Amino acid sequence: MNHERNRYREFLKDNIRQRVDFSQTDQRRQIPPPPVEKPFSPDARRIALKKIDLLGDLGAFDLKSAIAHRESCRFYSGEPLKLDELSFLLWATQGVRLRLDAGHALRTVPSAGCRHAFESYLCVLNVEGVEKGIYRYLPLEHELLFEQAPEQLESRIVRATLGQRFTGDAAVVFVWTAIPYRMEWRYGLAAHKVIALDAGHVCQNLYLACEAIGAGTCAIAAYDQPGMDRLLGVDGEEEFTIYLAPVGKKG
Repeated sequence: MNHERNRYREFLKDNIRQRVDFSQTDQRRQIPPPPVEKPFSPDARRIALKKIDLLGDLGAFDLKSAIAHRESCRFYSGEPLKLDELSFLLWATQGVRLRLDAGHALRTVPSAGCRHAFESYLCVLNVEGVEKGIYRYLPLEHELLFEQAPEQLESRIVRATLGQRFTGDAAVVFVWTAIPYRMEWRYGLAAHKVIALDAGHVCQNLYLACEAIGAGTCAIAAYDQPGMDRLLGVDGEEEFTIYLAPVGKKG
């Protein structure tokens, strides 16, 4: 038991950095970086989101108060989320401040080496003006890309989160997937710990942004891995679910 425990604890340490030959990473070999976001068909159905500078006072909330009141919320009022509010939450968690080149973009959250290994999927259940279904956030365009509209989405998301029923009561469920190669390109086998750390940065921004609009969220790391990946339509190898958080207005 102790040997098994210590083996998994090793992931939390940074010893691997001493064993990686960084001269052989794809970055050092001058292989072009993977793109900032997954490609999509120009004919795909998309929803434009309002830019942050056009949202007015939305989210104008004292940071000290947001931090002081931040807590996990598992009960939601049933009030729909407004599209402008969703736009704000997406900007706060993965918004692009400046695109540097095809493989790098500065965002509203930190990421090791500016690699940003995540894609943001949304299981939209109750957002004004948006059809129920699964969408992907396009951070460069600040748009929602329609992916699919599975039947019984509420019950499917509950099953994929191992019966955590409050996920089906939310207005929207944020689901972040990891594309590990975006980080591996720079760090090789030292990439995986920092991917996990980056996920925490993203979700903490969601907590604080939710407080600013009178909404709540609850980070979830317990889920059915194959089931969630199937629901999103990702392959589970080169892209897979890593973290999720339902969001709804507080009761």
